Parts: sequence; C-alpha cells; structure tokens
Amino acid sequence: MSGRTLEEAAREAATCTRCRLAQGRTQVVYGVGNPDAELMFLGEAPGYHEDRQGEPFVGAAGQLLNRLLAEIGIPREDVYINNVIMCRPPNNRDPFDDELEACRPWLDERIRLIDPRVIVTLGNWATRYVLGRQVSISRVRGQRFTWNGRTVIPTFHPAAILHGGGEASSQMTALRADFQEIRRALAEAPPPAPQEQLGRA
Repeated sequence: MSGRTLEEAAREAATCTRCRLAQGRTQVVYGVGNPDAELMFLGEAPGYHEDRQGEPFVGAAGQLLNRLLAEIGIPREDVYINNVIMCRPPNNRDPFDDELEACRPWLDERIRLIDPRVIVTLGNWATRYVLGRQVSISRVRGQRFTWNGRTVIPTFHPAAILHGGGEASSQMTALRADFQEIRRALAEAPPPAPQEQLGRA
C-alpha cells in the first residue's frame, strides 16, 4: 500500500504469514527508533530476547551498540534499528533464500518510509544482503558504499565482538573507528534537494 505510515506498515507486518518463520515466532520484530532517522542500523535477524520482547538489539549486543552511539554523541532514540529478517529463525539458524525474499518488501518499505541518509550494516550477513555480493566484513568494514542513493557503512556486529575477543580486542578498536566514520558521514551536508536548487536565484 502506497502512502501509508511506518506505524501502519508495522501493524500489518505484525500478522505477516508470508514464510514459514511465522509458525515458530513469538512475535514479529519490525524495528524501533526515530521514524525520520538519518541513521539506520541493519542487523541479520532477531534472537531469543528480541523475539520475546519484540524489539531488536535488547540484549548485551544492544547495550554495546548504545554505548558506541553515546561515544559519538548520538542517542539511541535518534536512530532506527532493524534487521533484514523480522522473525527469529529456529535455533538462530541463517535465514533461507525464500524467507529473505518474503521479508524483502517489508525492509524495502521501511527504508523508503524512514529515508535514512546512512545505513550501517552489522556483520557479514547484512552487508552481503545489501551490497548484493559475497564480501568479508573484515575487508570492507569502515568503508563507504553508495546504494540506492544512500551511504552504506559496513562494520562488525556487536555480538561478534562479545563472542570473540571482547571489548579489549582489536575488533573493538576497529568498531570504534568505524563509528567515528559514521559520525563523519552524518556530519557531511547532504546534496541540496532539487526543489531547493530551483528556489535559489
């Protein structure tokens, strides 16, 4: 449906049965945050706690994400946080291709409605999904890519830091550097909209 609000889209998504994941979920995890956010974070799929609470990044990884945002002066409520898949796959397995395709229209609509300038893909999985090619997060993290007129910055998933070397690791140092790059990308003035250019003599 064209012209509807993010709230209306979320309400419809809550009863989605487009794929098999609807059978095992507790609830749909649509996304959370500022509906007019300039910065969007995109993870892979809800985990156990997200499935129970209906909100992405509510566990330890979410707490780390909050701290990283605070370090660059951005409150969590100013950004939008969501995943490629809205329902938790059984035992946290990777989503199947048909599940991805079933969920893609929901993600495309969220991006269109929120209209972020910068999208941060968290981890290999979300990065490959957005860029449409097999890449290694360690090779592309911190770089800027243009995707559908937006800036995409891949970085490590906070959960990977917690499950790996922890906050004293070199990955954590890299993640902090990537957040500084996110801050710089947001600080750069976007190009003037066509109507603004026309209004200037």
